[in-house]
Amino acid sequence: MKTIKRNTMLYKTGVEYGDYTINHVQGCAHGCKYPCYAMMMAKRFGKAKTYEEWCEPKLAENALEILDQEIPKLKDKIKSVQLCFSTDPFMYGYNEISAMSIKIIRKLNAEKIKCTVLTKGILPIELAELSHENEYGITLVSLDERFRREMEPNTAPYLERIAALRALHNAGCKTWVSLEPYPTPNIIKQDLSNILQAIDFCDRIIFGRLNYNKKVTEYKDYKAFFNQAAEQVIDFCKRNGKQYHIKDGTIT
Repeated sequence: MKTIKRNTMLYKTGVEYGDYTINHVQGCAHGCKYPCYAMMMAKRFGKAKTYEEWCEPKLAENALEILDQEIPKLKDKIKSVQLCFSTDPFMYGYNEISAMSIKIIRKLNAEKIKCTVLTKGILPIELAELSHENEYGITLVSLDERFRREMEPNTAPYLERIAALRALHNAGCKTWVSLEPYPTPNIIKQDLSNILQAIDFCDRIIFGRLNYNKKVTEYKDYKAFFNQAAEQVIDFCKRNGKQYHIKDGTIT
């Protein structure tokens, strides 16, 4: 695959539930069409001109060398490092990216730095051999494969994502699920309780509404819908002893 060189790796994120983050890949082959916020930002700042260019990921070949320089300077400030907020660390079908992600996690863990992972790919069971302070998560907004093929065309099938997450849970790892960006019923009719039951083993759930899509506001009762869905997630988590976070702007 194509590679790039970066000048920096670790930086403080503005995401509400994040601390530091690392994005060691530019672009994402998953091609999500919600639309993808990361792709919109990349186009805005000139890192990708088109959807097609964004879908051709480039790996930062010097990521480990940059970390060797940055970790000593920042490790006393870092509570955790998220992989990733503007790309996918276990991009489906890209073994080079997965291998680099594991090397990065190993390097950070060696300095007692906790890592939090989020993917629409397959979490490898090798992650269970790393620090059990790490947290491993998947994005999941449906169980309908037709919807996935339309909106997340190059991602891992939903049930495969869940199975890989469950395997890490069974191995004693901390696991979580991001139910974001969750769609309105005019985009797909589905029962949120079915999704919650499919992930009833995980330790934490984050829920957030779909943004940047005009179909959401075309749905007459979209505010009430997201309020009700958020309350359903909260109730599920409280009844089952799970941590949860509702993204800002989801409840109105």
